[in-house]
Amino acid sequence: MPLPRVLLQLDCDPQPSTFDAIVAIDAGVEILLRHGSVTPNSVVSLVHGAIFTRGVSDLAATAIFIGGSDCATAEAVAQKVQQTFLGPLRVSLLVDPSGANSTASAAVVAATRHLPSDPLAQKSCRALILGGTGPVGQRVARLLARKGIGVAVASRSLARASEVCQHIRLAVPQAVLLPVEGGSFVERGSAFEQAIAQADLIVAAGAAGALLLDAAGFALARQAKVLIDLNAVPPAGIEGIMSTDKGKQAGDAVLYGALSIGKLKMKIHRRAIEQLFESNTAVLDAEELLAIGREL
Repeated sequence: MPLPRVLLQLDCDPQPSTFDAIVAIDAGVEILLRHGSVTPNSVVSLVHGAIFTRGVSDLAATAIFIGGSDCATAEAVAQKVQQTFLGPLRVSLLVDPSGANSTASAAVVAATRHLPSDPLAQKSCRALILGGTGPVGQRVARLLARKGIGVAVASRSLARASEVCQHIRLAVPQAVLLPVEGGSFVERGSAFEQAIAQADLIVAAGAAGALLLDAAGFALARQAKVLIDLNAVPPAGIEGIMSTDKGKQAGDAVLYGALSIGKLKMKIHRRAIEQLFESNTAVLDAEELLAIGREL
């Protein structure tokens, strides 16, 4: 008789996410063990409990999911989890704090359907990430940079945008990144205006309800082939995009709204949970979730 599939939901927030819990159950998890306020120090005993209770041949029936609203803490917890594994005594791991990895992966999957597929041609593409210093924006930038696409990371704080670019370069040394200061108002002659005009892809990944590109800014995006708004809470992050837009044609560009990207994000999330139980060695981060999204 096969052992029940057990998922440890390790959340860095005091109250583990009900969203992540329901997705796990819908993806076939039979026993869900939820822990809140998890830190790198407190996670070691939880990992030991996961890897020492079943034989090596049965460890594929146990897995770990790391979530929470603090992405930096979640990444530190994930690193500590992997350091705690002991050779074959390990379980599969999914890292998706605030849904940032699955959402970013879904956005990149949708965007690249309309961009050149040839790697050399992709290097001539330019992307602009609005709200690029947030958790989703950072991951969209990282995933695009790995493809060789030049990425402008926009933020109201140029210092913060520069910091994020430096952080991404640690993971992607070959990344072509440009920090840009910009808000919803586009100043004529600014680096922000130039980034909008040169972008083949624009993704709004800011906070809920924050307008990042108004109609006048949208009109400047004459080269854009794809515009994606990941904000489902009015007002839109990009004025003129509806949350339900899915590949909607607007001149020479196609538009995607938050709900259409969200449907793909949910498929990626569920498939990732299922994949955890196919072995005891999987480590699913943004890059792995992007690969899952391409297969769907």
